[in-house]
Amino acid sequence: MSEILIVYYSRTGNVAQLARLIARGVEEVPGMRARLRSVPPVAPVTATAAPPVPDEGAPYATPVDLRECAGIILGSPTRFGNMAAPLKHFLDSTGAEWASGALAGKPAAAFTSTGTTHGGQEATLLTMLLPLLHHGALIVGLPFTEAALNATRAGGTPYGASHVAGTGGERAIGEDAKILARALGRRVAAITAKLAA
Repeated sequence: MSEILIVYYSRTGNVAQLARLIARGVEEVPGMRARLRSVPPVAPVTATAAPPVPDEGAPYATPVDLRECAGIILGSPTRFGNMAAPLKHFLDSTGAEWASGALAGKPAAAFTSTGTTHGGQEATLLTMLLPLLHHGALIVGLPFTEAALNATRAGGTPYGASHVAGTGGERAIGEDAKILARALGRRVAAITAKLAA
């Protein structure tokens, strides 16, 4: 079984829900499995450290996960049109994996959740894709052949899966966003499988 690594940071749970939907899509492709990993929060006080294992949810990602995966999908809420600091901190620590080419040639994608329609979905997705390009990953998006991409009113872009949660997180992930999240997982997994063949 080849594994697609899904690394995400989720503060309110919306990105974690998207990660699980994407994982379902990955596992719809024969011979593919999803490996869910999160990243710990960061604090302005550098002496504060997160426990080595989270109290709940997916285990924290490690450099070993990057080396062992056949593809990677990154997820983060938006922070002023950018990925959240915890995911950026994790990516900033991957210099050795960049130097060794751990992600070179591997399919990669991104997903996000925003508070509002104009909360920076596409900009945030692009901020996650840039480090993946530097790592030599092969960027995978969502084509407009996905019918839900033309119909959605609450998330989903050609740059990756997304969700508009509302300013208080009150909006559940809609059917179109669910379809697109699973489609992104399937697409990365299918391309990974084709490359392996």
